[in-house]
Amino acid sequence: MREKLAVLAFDLGASSGRAIVGVWEESGDGAGFGSESGDGVEIEPGAGAGAWPVSNGSKLSIREIHRFPNIPVQAGDHLYWDILRLLHEIKTGIRLAAQTEVPIASLGIDSWAVDFGLIGATGELLANPYHYRDPHTIGIMEEVSKQAGSERLFSESGLQFQPFNTIYQLCAMKKAGSGMLEQADSLLMIPDLLLYLLTGVKSAEYTNASTTGLIRPDTRDWNRPLLQELGLTANLFLQPVQPGAQVGALTDEVCQELAVSAISAIAVASHDTASAVVSVPAEGQNFAYLICGTWSLLGTEISKPVLSKQAMEWNFTNEGGVGGTYRLLKNIMGLWLMQECKRTWDAEGETIGFAELTELAEKAPPFRSFINPDDARFLHPSRMPDKIREYCRATGQPIPESKGEIVRCILQSLACQYRNALEQTEVLSGNRFAGLHMVGGGIQNQLLCRMTASAIGRPVWAGPVEASAIGNILIQLMSLGVFAGVDEARAAVRQSFSVRSFLPDDQDEWEEAFARYKTLLRN
Repeated sequence: MREKLAVLAFDLGASSGRAIVGVWEESGDGAGFGSESGDGVEIEPGAGAGAWPVSNGSKLSIREIHRFPNIPVQAGDHLYWDILRLLHEIKTGIRLAAQTEVPIASLGIDSWAVDFGLIGATGELLANPYHYRDPHTIGIMEEVSKQAGSERLFSESGLQFQPFNTIYQLCAMKKAGSGMLEQADSLLMIPDLLLYLLTGVKSAEYTNASTTGLIRPDTRDWNRPLLQELGLTANLFLQPVQPGAQVGALTDEVCQELAVSAISAIAVASHDTASAVVSVPAEGQNFAYLICGTWSLLGTEISKPVLSKQAMEWNFTNEGGVGGTYRLLKNIMGLWLMQECKRTWDAEGETIGFAELTELAEKAPPFRSFINPDDARFLHPSRMPDKIREYCRATGQPIPESKGEIVRCILQSLACQYRNALEQTEVLSGNRFAGLHMVGGGIQNQLLCRMTASAIGRPVWAGPVEASAIGNILIQLMSLGVFAGVDEARAAVRQSFSVRSFLPDDQDEWEEAFARYKTLLRN
């Protein structure tokens, strides 16, 4: 007899969101987690509704039931998230999920990090949340570092220095005299905010809270002395809850509006990277991962944070993970660079798809020019092709002119930066990795996967695509008692989803290219 359990995952990215139903099907025939081959079917983004994948043995299958854009809104001097539009799309996903053949046992929401909403004393959202690319934080990181000390900020948070971290957003609002900080009763990160609007229950999920710069990695609690020193009200911050905590259920009003029964809400690893790491189909503890999308996050899972001077100088981060772990990783600008170039070309009337851009890049001459993907000039939107040309001109390199040359420059630069971050991760963790697990939507760019394998000189194992949503689903299933822990959950991924291997090629050319790239970084 087969038993099925369905959960609903909302995975919100910086450019789009999706609602994905995951069904765990227990075979009851003794099939376990031993098989790595599996015959599960991976659902590509945009596949839409369809029959559940057929599987033998106990398997996890996923089906995307709703996909929607996540478009920020410029209003006056600020860039905001359209949070109520996201709430509307999530409600649409709940309504659609209620129509599937297996009843939904629970739901969870994951999203990008650092951004938040402020709730007033009456329980209402005070304003639309700022977008992390809003320029109001320019110069604030340097001011806070001068006030509190860079070494102290790193040792007491383990967090990479990024100008958009929550700590700097709050200090920017305070400096600007924002009245919202005085009116606010609580601060909720984006997934916590959306769960609150659905359930009426406030919570602070730990993995996302750990990206604020205000959580101590040793206590896994808020750094109240630092909050006081910065003039930030400590009462805004709720006691963190660990991934898998059940935080409430849909309110009666939401149930009536959507004509659905009450569904339990689970605080998954609500930082999408934390959820994605749970879905990495690795065996054992010693592995490296690359979460590939708008941002690229490369690192490893560790049991204790690395707070060394070298980690600070290399600008690594130690973010909270699932099961008492930490994510030692490096944030890399990622496919945002390619997305912004496409947006610019589309606005100029030269509409072209990502697949065609990748084909043009593959035909373009290799290794002519490189950029540092993490250069500050690439953080904010607008004119990305011009910014890439300006960077190459300023560094004395051939200037990429055609679309193919620009995209080739982006992809080969990312591959080199991945190698740089991988080697640094090995130094900091003390581990040597046999290869690199790549997961997330960016792995659909097979040229990038091939380049990465060649750049690092080791195999790349690519899959699954919907990594954050799958991790979200796995944590719900852990909370519901299906899996005893992360190891069992990862075994289910290996059994249920396909993984594609990419092997290194053109090693001599890539070694020379990486040497040039390292010289560029030093200069």
